[in-house]
Amino acid sequence: MLGFFAGCTPPPQSASGVGKAEVKVPTGPDGLTAEQRNIRERLVEDNKPGSVKHFYVISAYSGQVIIYSTVRGKVTSGGKRLTPTTVVNNWGGTSQGFGVDFNNNTMITQEVLQDDGTYGSSSEYLYWWDTKGVYHQHYVSGGQIVHVSNQPLAVKGIIINMEFTQKPEEEK
Repeated sequence: MLGFFAGCTPPPQSASGVGKAEVKVPTGPDGLTAEQRNIRERLVEDNKPGSVKHFYVISAYSGQVIIYSTVRGKVTSGGKRLTPTTVVNNWGGTSQGFGVDFNNNTMITQEVLQDDGTYGSSSEYLYWWDTKGVYHQHYVSGGQIVHVSNQPLAVKGIIINMEFTQKPEEEK
């Protein structure tokens, strides 16, 4: 049984008296669990320089591919940020959290920098640049299945193929 600190509640127990089960999760030769390895490999895949992904929106009702696009690099959620959304002043030097610099002032945030170096969470829209450098933004709503792959899928047909769009001319 795991110990607990004074002031903390005891380990969970059901009404029938059954306590929380514990298990030792085996690791591979690399010292990682299968879940840790998957996360590490996803971060490596998402950040491969020059990588191309394939973005599909599939109808949950018909199975038909509604939208297809290439993706330069990776698809990003609209809720991701390079800075935390909440900070407080640390004038007294007693605030708990992580220091973040804003305009030469160190502020404090309770938000944790994620493994990919961003703050925030997944949101209701996704965005990406295709291999032609065209920016796309997609709002996810009911009846859609979004699929992103590093290899193209063999599909019967595509209703909107964004690959036929042309990159806008650069402003001079």
